[in-house]
Amino acid sequence: MLNAALIGVLGAVWFYAMYRLYGGFIERTLIKPNDANPTPAHSMQDNVDFVPSPPALLFGHHFSSIAGAGPIVGPILAYSLFGWLPALLWILVGSVFIGAVHDYTALMTSVRSRGVSIAELAQQHVSNAARWIFSVFLWLALVLVIAVFAVLTAQTLAEKPEIVIPTLGLMVLALLFGYFVYQKNLNIWVGTVIGLMAMFGLILIGDFNPIQASFEFWLIFAFVYSFIASVIPVWVLLQPRDYLSMYILVIGIGLAFVSLLVMQPEVSGPAFIGASSKQGPLWPILFITVACGAISGFHSVVSSGTSAKQLRRESEGKVITFGGMLTEGALAMIVVLLVSSVLFWDQAPTAELSGFVFSTLLAEKGANITFGTAMGRAMESIGVPLQYGIAFGILMLNAFILTTLDTCARLTRYIVAESVGRKIPILNNKFVATAVGLIVAYLITAGNNWRVLWPAFGATNQLIGALSLLVVTAYMFGYKRATKYTLIPGLFMLVTTLGALFYQLLWQYLPSGNYLLAVIAVVLMVLGVVISVEVYRRMQRVGQAVPPEGGVVLEQG
Repeated sequence: MLNAALIGVLGAVWFYAMYRLYGGFIERTLIKPNDANPTPAHSMQDNVDFVPSPPALLFGHHFSSIAGAGPIVGPILAYSLFGWLPALLWILVGSVFIGAVHDYTALMTSVRSRGVSIAELAQQHVSNAARWIFSVFLWLALVLVIAVFAVLTAQTLAEKPEIVIPTLGLMVLALLFGYFVYQKNLNIWVGTVIGLMAMFGLILIGDFNPIQASFEFWLIFAFVYSFIASVIPVWVLLQPRDYLSMYILVIGIGLAFVSLLVMQPEVSGPAFIGASSKQGPLWPILFITVACGAISGFHSVVSSGTSAKQLRRESEGKVITFGGMLTEGALAMIVVLLVSSVLFWDQAPTAELSGFVFSTLLAEKGANITFGTAMGRAMESIGVPLQYGIAFGILMLNAFILTTLDTCARLTRYIVAESVGRKIPILNNKFVATAVGLIVAYLITAGNNWRVLWPAFGATNQLIGALSLLVVTAYMFGYKRATKYTLIPGLFMLVTTLGALFYQLLWQYLPSGNYLLAVIAVVLMVLGVVISVEVYRRMQRVGQAVPPEGGVVLEQG
């Protein structure tokens, strides 16, 4: 059996080398950053959405927004279906050559187009039809994410009352951090040290002072918080909270890595279970299951939505997005190594260790508790009591569920304002545009309707990624840049996602009589094909005018 720590070290070397080599290559070949170009954060600065931000703060916001629960839950499910080797290989390869390229090019395409969303980019560089389809597609996906993550937040706070104080306290710390850094010019690193010390103090306070409240209370709280966080200036709460939250995850990755180095566990779980699973064949199901650990369409929405409006200089784009995606890939790698080494696959050697069986934990407690238990057992090797390690692992997940929640609420506002705000002025109002998305999301949570819709999200998310890469390809083609580095990954993800939808339609949804998901699958396949055809038609219009790079956006059909 292989040593998990050794695999982790080799994986870390791979990610660092690929950031320097392939990330540098994409930067020089496709992006060609020029700091003489004013970014939208400067040219359109309003100190609400468009705010020039230090790279450390922007990295914190971006990484916290894209991380969420995806790079933890997805790899765990993939390991349970196919074994650790296929999951790990896809994470290592996919995050570099597809995910990081996807995130970086989406960011910079938006930055060169006045910070508009990926849907608006589809209008500028493909067609009006592509824009409308993409806008509806993205808005519905984001609303579903808001609904599901609000439920997950409420469930976690209701079931784990000891994390209420650190969760709420982090919001207060973020408000203070944003005020003193932006308004009183406090040194960012001094503020960071103070904030982190206070944050870990809150974890201890919360452990001794659990706060009980009902699921319904926390659900309303999640929606009210999302509304407030998405309409106030980004520097007040969203950005500093994401920045401080980032350290929870980065420290968690570091502690997990050190624990593996100290513990030196062997990877005892199955390397390869088989080419087929209860959810379907290795291709295409593995690729939509790992999701955020390798590529996520949601990242393009964040890159072109909030991050593009805060990028201070073009040269800082690579570390924010390419670096952010590889950091997420490293997290996904650590998750696979943890659950496949410190947890037993299906049977513990002694009764005392029966609480550390992977298959039992996943079936009875879910991926969140499975990850928390693996973190707790690993951190015991460095002297952290088991209960604190488990609580910290769960806090990692919950902190990033909230960051994704408030970012999604802000993104729905952007999409509504860009798509229909010009024709319906009231929807250009940030309060109204935000409320529309949150009200629909709340209605989805009623009666557990989200459980019916959520199975379609995995393929939806990856389809957004594929189509975003194709939109970026149309942009690159228009400016006579090399297209193969975005086109090939885009086509691979398009075929893979359409294949997954086709499989789910014929072998899961129709046989089980789930006609709602069957209709959704058909609609998604049609939308994917239509936008792909629009991209192809656009690339056939050789010589048609495109917006000047970094300049004025032109209305085109």
